Amino acid sequence: MVIVRDCYGLRVPMNVRVTALLIEDDQILLLDQDTEGDRSWSLPGGKGETVEEALRREVAEETGLDIQVGRLLYVCDVVQAHVVHLTFECQRTGGTLGAVVAGADTRPIRAVEFVKLAELPSLGFSGRFLELARASWPGAGSYMGLKANIGL
Repeated sequence: MVIVRDCYGLRVPMNVRVTALLIEDDQILLLDQDTEGDRSWSLPGGKGETVEEALRREVAEETGLDIQVGRLLYVCDVVQAHVVHLTFECQRTGGTLGAVVAGADTRPIRAVEFVKLAELPSLGFSGRFLELARASWPGAGSYMGLKANIGL
């Protein structure tokens, strides 16, 4: 947990959340579940343990896939939720897509799919996120400020 100061100078804990970005054959792995925002599709991930352990466990629970954690893509803030968001590029190493662990997530997962990158805007993802995906994540490993800066 990271401690930061809010706009009133008060110390506020910031939780760390990790997300996996897995693309195969021009398709991205997404979950259909309720999110904090307007869209229902999101990247798999969560928090707890070490960053790598949390990412592996969450992806397995939420998607049924086993992954290898790759390079750090972006570090972003979600100030309203008091979260530092770490997004990693990942590769599938095994598992069965859709073998979701029932009850493992606080928000029910309705679907797990590889979605064509071109369909991202129709699922509520911004053009910025699509642009970054198509350009192979320029600036990977960088602090990007607000999560909205990467289109999420």
